[in-house]
Amino acid sequence: MPIQPSNSSRAIPLQLIANTIRGLSMDAVQKAKSGHPGMPMGMADVMSVLWGKFLRFSPNNPNWLNRDRFILSGGHGSMLHYSLLHLFGYDMTLEDIKSFRQWGSRTPGHPEYRHTPGIETTTGPLGQGLGNAIGMAIAERHLSARFNKPGLSIIDHHTYVEVGDGDLEEGISHEVCSLAGHLKLNKLIVLYDSNHITIDGDTTLSYTEDVKSRFLAYHWEVILADGHDYAQIESALRKAQNSKDKPVLIIFKTIIGYGSPNRAGTSKAHGEPLGEEEVRLSKQKLGIPEIPFYVPDELDDLAQQFHTLGKELEEAWQKSLTKYKERYPQLYNTLIACTSKANSPSGIFKNFEPFTSGKPLATRAASGRVLDQIAAEYPCLIGGSADLTPSNKTLVSNMGILSADNPSGQYIYYGVREFGMGAIMNGLRLHSGLQPYGGTFFVFSDYMRATIRMAALMKLRIVYVLTHDSIGLGEDGPTHQPIEHLSSLRAMPGIKVIRPMDGAETLHAWRVALTGKEEPTCLVLTRQGLPAIERDTTMGQANDLEKGGYILATDEAPEIIILSSGSEVHIALEAKQALNELNLSVRVISMPCMELFDRQDEAYRESVLPRHITKRIAIEAAAPMSWYKYTGLEGKVIGLKDFGASAPFETLYSHFGITKEALIDAALSMNKKQ
Repeated sequence: MPIQPSNSSRAIPLQLIANTIRGLSMDAVQKAKSGHPGMPMGMADVMSVLWGKFLRFSPNNPNWLNRDRFILSGGHGSMLHYSLLHLFGYDMTLEDIKSFRQWGSRTPGHPEYRHTPGIETTTGPLGQGLGNAIGMAIAERHLSARFNKPGLSIIDHHTYVEVGDGDLEEGISHEVCSLAGHLKLNKLIVLYDSNHITIDGDTTLSYTEDVKSRFLAYHWEVILADGHDYAQIESALRKAQNSKDKPVLIIFKTIIGYGSPNRAGTSKAHGEPLGEEEVRLSKQKLGIPEIPFYVPDELDDLAQQFHTLGKELEEAWQKSLTKYKERYPQLYNTLIACTSKANSPSGIFKNFEPFTSGKPLATRAASGRVLDQIAAEYPCLIGGSADLTPSNKTLVSNMGILSADNPSGQYIYYGVREFGMGAIMNGLRLHSGLQPYGGTFFVFSDYMRATIRMAALMKLRIVYVLTHDSIGLGEDGPTHQPIEHLSSLRAMPGIKVIRPMDGAETLHAWRVALTGKEEPTCLVLTRQGLPAIERDTTMGQANDLEKGGYILATDEAPEIIILSSGSEVHIALEAKQALNELNLSVRVISMPCMELFDRQDEAYRESVLPRHITKRIAIEAAAPMSWYKYTGLEGKVIGLKDFGASAPFETLYSHFGITKEALIDAALSMNKKQ
């Protein structure tokens, strides 16, 4: 496939496109009475050149696998993207633009993946779009290394991402750009809208670093250009496309709100409507008719032109794919399987080696064993860890290391970059073709929480391997012992938080994470070994984990229900045995995933937690907040109300009262009251 589309030498009315973008952006923001006109007006010239002469895409098929990716990391400037989608033939009507930021519209305030055709990722939290783009560039490099053959470059595209001053101020930009330079992602091109304005005012208030030197230190190529000079813009993009072994930063010097007589170059142009009079004056200055949402007749055939071009590009690629299928049928089948919407390893779990009783086993170690089996049979998998590989047990034997010299490797050493890892994994999944997972200590999920939230918002199947899940990690002390993290993540919509109690549940936790609903999953795993639960035929089985919570063990006509997850379930079983000896009948519920349990129908939930049994106790070595919806006001929760300490985990459990004895005392006191 050619690097440049066949329209690169055609005459494209760049100035007309740019000014139309400016007019549409001003009008949409003005009509909505909110929004950000400044960035679309400042970057309109750059984007008219990029989209008109360089970007390869197919408006008829926004999900064409070999398209160039374009990400607007500064998502507040969404009218720039919507205007481009409209003008270049995507399913984006003028009526959609007129309903900018309104209820039910396809043009929300920030671009949303799955909501608007042509949007590659949800952006707005600054810096994350840049991280997503780097994930997409890694995916392109990795898949091309695995699947391309001489004369048949099936995966061969660029990733372009717009960033602003705010994106590069965010700490995540340092994490991901450092890694991108290390990996030599030469098909990554970052378009830096260097207008030196943020909400507070001129960037000199807080930001005076030498960006060029910073990126040179990251081992990037840096190009300088005037963002309002078409010849310089085109020259910079052409040079960037020819990079051999470095990602490219193009620093475009621009004027925010370009064309506005009184707002251009000021923070007033950033995040508020220009005002009707300023819109009128701006249109006069730019030569735009004073007609709301004006699109000139000269651009009527632009969309059709790019429909035709996109069809040509896709047809040429499809011919290559047909040849590829004939010559490399096994690779073709793997590629199609990995890039299909049904990208899921559901079949492989039927043959998994089960966990049997034996010596205590940490669930992080059990997870590592499961991963060994998954990786052997699931070619779409790509893993990594934020510098905790031996602790997270995330590297398996048949995975090569992904590097600049070995891009086909399936394991990424992310370094100490949890936030960056989260954003990159989102990009890997968004690209298509890969199933990412990444590991860190559970306490450090705080660092990447913002990316977990974006994965949930976009409904991305990402697996977070979060080990060292409680005070049970012991001697590292309170800085590394998560307390509030379970309740915090359980409060987030659209994710599964699974805390398995043994190897058997860990196996099924992975199965649910990779084959269930398209959404992120947090696997919360222990450092310390846990007793193997010997399940007889009267007990609930590990595959019941898919229901989120289930009856693990119960007496007839139970008087008391004990609920728990993870490392505390065996404590609940020990307490049940002791309470039985005191003539109390008890039911023990394993609740590894509250989200899955809450999705079950009412009849199932009632069968597990009958309303009439109000004597309920929950035990978990974490903040108690999330359990009260099951215990009710009459129940009790044994948990942690303070931070942990440095000591062996047995000492900590005893000191903080996460014990069988505490459960027995709670049950007896509850029984006396009633």
